[in-house]
Amino acid sequence: MARARIPDGVGRDAVDLAVREAASRDQIATAVRYTLQLLAERSNGNTLEVRVPPFGAVQCIEGPRHTRGTPPNVIETDAETWLALATGALSWSDAAASGTVTASGQRADLTGHIPVLRLPR
Repeated sequence: MARARIPDGVGRDAVDLAVREAASRDQIATAVRYTLQLLAERSNGNTLEVRVPPFGAVQCIEGPRHTRGTPPNVIETDAETWLALATGALSWSDAAASGTVTASGQRADLTGHIPVLRLPR
C-alpha cells in the first residue's frame, strides 16, 4: 500500500517553519517526510536508501534494485542536517566532509539530487 502523499502546501509550510523558527516535533517530522517524498519523486529508483531517523526513509535514484537485507547504498543523517541539505542551505560535499552524514556504498552520493526545495529568502 502506498503512503499518503503530503500535499505541497502542507509540506512547504512545515519546511518553512522547521528551518526558520522553533518548530514542533510534528512539524519537523512533516518537513522531513515531505522533503524525502520530493527526493523520491524526483530521483525515482531503488538503488540508494536515505534515512532520517526517527522520521523517515526513502529509496531513490535509478540503478540496481535493492530488495532484501541491509541496502548496499545508504545515507543517514539527522533532521536538521537533512533539511539543510534538502533546501540548499548545506551542500552535499560540505555535509559529507563535516561528518554530519554517514554514507556507505558506491552510490551513496546526493550530488545532483539536492536541493529538492528552495525557500524564498
